Parts: sequence; C-alpha cells; structure tokens
Amino acid sequence: MTEEKNKVQFLSGNEACVWAGIHAKARFFAGYPISPATEIAEMCAQELPKHGGFYIQMEDEIGSIAAVIGASLGGLRAFTATSGPGLALMQENIGYAAMAEVPCVIINVQRFGPSTGIATKPAQSDVMTTRWGTPGDHSLIVLVPSGGQECYDLTIAAFNLAELFRTPVIVLTDAVIAHLREKVTFKTKEELFLINGDKRVLRVTGLVHDNFGYSSDVPEVAEKLITRLAQKIEGYQALLPRPRFYGPERPEVLIISFGISARAARQAVYLAEQEDLAVSLLELQTLWPFPEEKIRKIGAKAKTVLVAELNRGQVQREVRACGISPEKVRGINKIDSTVITPSEILNEILTIIKKNN
Repeated sequence: MTEEKNKVQFLSGNEACVWAGIHAKARFFAGYPISPATEIAEMCAQELPKHGGFYIQMEDEIGSIAAVIGASLGGLRAFTATSGPGLALMQENIGYAAMAEVPCVIINVQRFGPSTGIATKPAQSDVMTTRWGTPGDHSLIVLVPSGGQECYDLTIAAFNLAELFRTPVIVLTDAVIAHLREKVTFKTKEELFLINGDKRVLRVTGLVHDNFGYSSDVPEVAEKLITRLAQKIEGYQALLPRPRFYGPERPEVLIISFGISARAARQAVYLAEQEDLAVSLLELQTLWPFPEEKIRKIGAKAKTVLVAELNRGQVQREVRACGISPEKVRGINKIDSTVITPSEILNEILTIIKKNN
C-alpha cells in the first residue's frame, strides 16, 4: 500500500482500475490489447511484477479469460480487461466461470459500436451484453463506475464480490471514464476489506453438478443448481453497491443514469436547483442484478422518470419493467459517439416540466 502522503493520486479511470486490482491483492492479469482498455494491460505489465504478480499477453481474448479462470482456480486473484469486440469473444468462458463458480474480474471499457465501431469513442451499449451475452439461465454482477474514484472503489468491490459469491464480476466503464483524469483517494490497509478463500476441496466442472461438485444429469439436481446460481446473487442484493440518490425525495423529474452519463446528470440536477426545480438523480452503481425494488419505490414518487444513457434505451426498458407507469418514463439518448451534456439534460427537464404543467 502507499504511504499516507501518496494516498491521493491524479489518475485516469484505467489507471485507477489497475491500482485497485493491486491493492485488492490481484496478482494475475491476462489480456489482449484493445482500445480503449489497452492502458490497463500496459500498466499491469509494468506494475504487477513489482508486487509479486504475473502479467501475460495472450493470443486473443478467448485465451485471456481462459488463463484468468485457470489462475483463479490456482489460488490467485485474477483479472482481465477488454472492450466490446473482446467481450464478445470472452462470453463462452464467462458462462463457464458462472457455471463452475470461479471468481474473476473482467473490466469492460465500452467503445462505440457495434463491431469495430469507433475504437476511441464512448458508448453505453454493452448493458445487455454484460447480462445476457453468455448462454444459460444464471445471474451475474455488473458494476458501473462514473469516474476515477468509482473505478478504484468498485474494482476493489468487484474482487471481493467475486470471491464472496464465487462468480465472475464485470466492471463496466467507457472510453471517456477510462481516460478522464481526476483525484483518486487510495484505501489504507485498515480501510480495505478483503475476502479470501478457504482450504476446502474444490471440484470444478462446467457440467451440471451437485453441492459437492460432482456432475449429474438428474433433473432435480439440475433445477436446484440453476436456482442456486441465480438466488445466491439475486437473493443478496443488499450486499452489492447501492445506487446514489441526489435531490428531493418527491421530485417533479427523477433522472436515472449510470457511468459517464450520470456525471452529466449530476451537474444537470445542480443547474435545476439554481432554478428552483424539483429534480433528483438516482445514480446506479450496480447495473446487474438490476435494482428493481429501489427504482420502483423512488420512481413512484416522481411525476416523470428520465433515463439518460448512451444507447437506444437499454436501461429505459428495464426501468419500465420495474412496474413504473410507462407514460411516466422517458429517455434522453445519444448514439452518435458523443456524450450527453448537462445542458442537454436540463433542456429536456425544462421541456418535461412545461408539458406537465
């Protein structure tokens, strides 16, 4: 850990993710260079060996996640980093890790797509891919930082949650957050809460298995396993990072957002306050499992719910599914490779309030 005088650093989001991994005792990284996540691999190559760790560049993203799974089963905290096209290649082994219950962390830095898209421009269009990209009926944990400090804090949380729930955890950032530089405060040893494994025998298989790890094709065993894989996460959402709420409890407009769009939304709430407008923000930190109950309770108190995201409305669909009246839910979306600005959100707020009145 750093000395107290070096506790506050000026870092990019990508650099914050790497330091979080090192401080969380991750000692293995396997990856393949891909913009806008490449700096994570480069920094791991430089820093991990200094801390008794290992870096390996694989032939592709398929090999990268496979190596991470192997390192995790060998007893090391392990992670990788990629962007959309690479995440697509990892999906089979992410599903394997979920089924075999292997802790690992994947940092996905979203770029504009689909396909090769624009490698250096942002998007927030991997929302559904992170949840449903791999086949099978299971749950996953996906955390969404909105800046450098959150990249640090939520990456540390990702390693702890991966071991607590024995599952892959995805940290979902984007091209802007990855390269945005700001102050990041490191945790001291006393502030870190690290979960470690135990010495019990672990049997690993991607097949349906019973509680002892032995494969089985008995229908009752299969049903019990699939139910447990989901409920071990969805039944303990209170242990996951909770949404942050800003503003009055009964707003005229409630903004729901995440990642880089949430930063713009925060400023929009501040601007709205200057004009005596009742506007609030629910900033997601856990994207999956989707915080349905929280959104339903807070959304019921607002006249209008505005979802801000850099896609065609992926989170907006989930908000509608929470039981909020469809006529209350609106979206502000961008799909042109640029970010949503505070003024654009404020203008939408003014339009909504004028229409409501």
